[in-house]
Amino acid sequence: MSVMTDVTECTVSNCSFNHDGCTAFAVTITGEPQDASCGTFISLDADGGLPRAQAHVGACQRIECIFNKDLMCGAESVKVGSATSGADCLTYRPA
Repeated sequence: MSVMTDVTECTVSNCSFNHDGCTAFAVTITGEPQDASCGTFISLDADGGLPRAQAHVGACQRIECIFNKDLMCGAESVKVGSATSGADCLTYRPA
């Protein structure tokens, strides 16, 4: 895989990396089977990340996702949204 998948949307308002879009250089998708979460999510009273960035999926630990190939995301793009505690990968699809 030669291209990292872009994070094109994040609607998690309490993430320190989400101000005018995700400003983390890369996010890691973590979680448990049947639930993929954004492992980069952090809720602090500070803005994190780069001043302006196009976030990417750096690694995907959800091996059962249909888009996972060699622990990398092969989806066209990824959307992240609010979860009960934190953020979920809304693009995740279990095989």
